[in-house]
Amino acid sequence: MVYKTQIAGIVYRFNSLRELLAKASPARSGDILAGVAADSHLQRVAAQWVLADVPLKQFLLEALIPCATDDVSRLIFQQHDQQAFALVSHLTVGGFRDWLLSDASTSEILQQLAWGLTPEMVAAVSKLMRIQDFILVARKCRVVTQFRNTIGLQHRLSTRLKPNHPTDDPAGIAAVILDGLLYGSGDAVIGINPASDNLQATQVLIQMLSDVIERYQIPTQFCVLSHVTTILRAIEAGSPVDLVFQSIAGTEQANANFGVNLKLLEEAHSAALSLNRGTVGSNCMYFETGQGSALSANTDHRLDQQTCEARAYAVARQFNH
Repeated sequence: MVYKTQIAGIVYRFNSLRELLAKASPARSGDILAGVAADSHLQRVAAQWVLADVPLKQFLLEALIPCATDDVSRLIFQQHDQQAFALVSHLTVGGFRDWLLSDASTSEILQQLAWGLTPEMVAAVSKLMRIQDFILVARKCRVVTQFRNTIGLQHRLSTRLKPNHPTDDPAGIAAVILDGLLYGSGDAVIGINPASDNLQATQVLIQMLSDVIERYQIPTQFCVLSHVTTILRAIEAGSPVDLVFQSIAGTEQANANFGVNLKLLEEAHSAALSLNRGTVGSNCMYFETGQGSALSANTDHRLDQQTCEARAYAVARQFNH
């Protein structure tokens, strides 16, 4: 499908929804490097103008990456809740922006709508919004997660304590943990980025963190940010794992570049839940996104970075239970 408009006597054509989304994005160095950014400010305005009139339904008809070749695309369409989408199915992208900014979109309604939106719809409307718009809509959103503590409650700020050490020395890490706790840091998670992905070293760190939290009854949870395959081996060996970390991206190929796929993530999720370490909930996955990994690995499928990032959240929210 071709999307087009005319401004100041110049006709602007966009040959696909994927191209339209890319050209409508705010100027970003990554998109420029990938060769998908708008050629001029006027072309960007034209793309945003056209995008505002695209029906939200169109995103269900035109996959940005074919489902036959990308498991993230398949996941997105499997996740989509038609009944929830009915609330906004009559809107265009521009109309959806206006609705989000209105009093009609309350926190409760947005929560009901969440699974009715695809990441591409969210990416599209975000390209038409200002910083002030984001702040107004974000105030209506509540994301509360629970495992051994609760994160995301209103008027509360949680922080990660990151007691890294260049050689993964337990004594050095313990000193940093103590220092951080004295500052009140670490209520979100005590998370170590290990210097290596060595299984034995990972097991030592996991056991140490578990022992410290249990001995002093610290109301928090921990994570050793080793690769998911290393954590799976640690679980199989009997390590008391809390959260499972993994970097993820918005395309199947980009995830493969991280050495993961959806099946492996599901295996890790099930393994962590089987330990029954959650005391107040079951949100045991700790994901990282936003590194521009799809672009750097040449696995972006000509998508802009903003849309790739939104698609990564489709992977993350699959494990939000």
